[in-house]
Amino acid sequence: MTTQRLAPAQLGGNDADLFARFYAQEMEQERVKRVRRRVIYAVGRALILGAFIFAWWFTAKFYPPLLVASPAEAWDGFMDGRSEIWKHAPTTVVEIALGFAVGSVLGIGLGALIAQSRLAEVVLRPYIIVSQAVPKIALAPILIIFLGFGVGPKVAIAALICFFPLLENTITGLRRVDPDSYKLFQSLGASKMQVFLKLRLYSALPLIFGGLRIAAVLATLGAIVAEFVAGNAGLGALLVISLGTFQTKLMYAVMVVLTLMAYTVYIITQWVEHKALERTNMLVTHE
Repeated sequence: MTTQRLAPAQLGGNDADLFARFYAQEMEQERVKRVRRRVIYAVGRALILGAFIFAWWFTAKFYPPLLVASPAEAWDGFMDGRSEIWKHAPTTVVEIALGFAVGSVLGIGLGALIAQSRLAEVVLRPYIIVSQAVPKIALAPILIIFLGFGVGPKVAIAALICFFPLLENTITGLRRVDPDSYKLFQSLGASKMQVFLKLRLYSALPLIFGGLRIAAVLATLGAIVAEFVAGNAGLGALLVISLGTFQTKLMYAVMVVLTLMAYTVYIITQWVEHKALERTNMLVTHE
C-alpha cells in the first residue's frame, strides 16, 4: 500500500495560499486561547472578591454595627462622607508620590554606589541595615521637630519605609551580571561607565522594577502611618478622626479607599515596568 502526497494544487491552492490559510488558523487559535485565559482570570478574580465580600458580610452579622460595618454600610459611609474623603485624598496622594520619589532616588542611588564600591559597602551598609530596625513611628516626633507639621515628616517616613527594598534589589541586580558578557565588554575596551550603563544597569532592570513595585506599596503604607501619628490632613488622619468619633461606616469606607489607592499605585508601577522592559526587549510574559 502506497501513500500519495497531494500537490498544493490538489489541496485547493498554491504554497502561498496554504501558508496564509495555516497562519490564519494559528492566529485564530492563539486569539481563542487569549480570550479563554482572560475569561478564566476575570472569573477567578471575581470569585475571590465575591468570597471576601461574603466573608466580610457574614462576619458583620456577629458584631454590632459600631464595631464592624457591613459592605453595604461601608458604601453608605462612603456616599455620606465622600466630600470629606475627596478633601483629604489629594494630601495623601502628594505624600505618597513625594515619598516614593525620594525613597526611589535614595534606594537606587545608594544601591548603585554600594554595588560599585567596596568601600561604600563596608562603611554605609551596616548603618543602613541598623536604621531599618528603628521603628519609623518613633521617628515621627523627631521629624516633626525638624520638618514641622506639614507634608515634610510624612514624606520622610514614607521614603524611609520604601527605600530599603529598592536598595537591596538594586545592589543584587547590579551585581548579577553574566560573566561571559562582562568579559566581552572588557575585551572590547569598554569603560567602567559603559559597563555600568550598558551591562550592569540593563541586567538589573527587572530587579529594580520589582523593588519599585514593592516601594510603591510601602510608600502608601508609610504615608498613611505618618498621618496616623502626625497628621491633621489626609486619609490616614481622617481614619483616626472617624475612629475617635465612632463613625464606623466612614472608617470602613476610608479603609476601602486606601486599599484601592495602594492597589492603583501598584498597577501604575507595574504598567511603567511593562512598558520599560518591553522597550528594552526584556519583557517576559507568563502564559
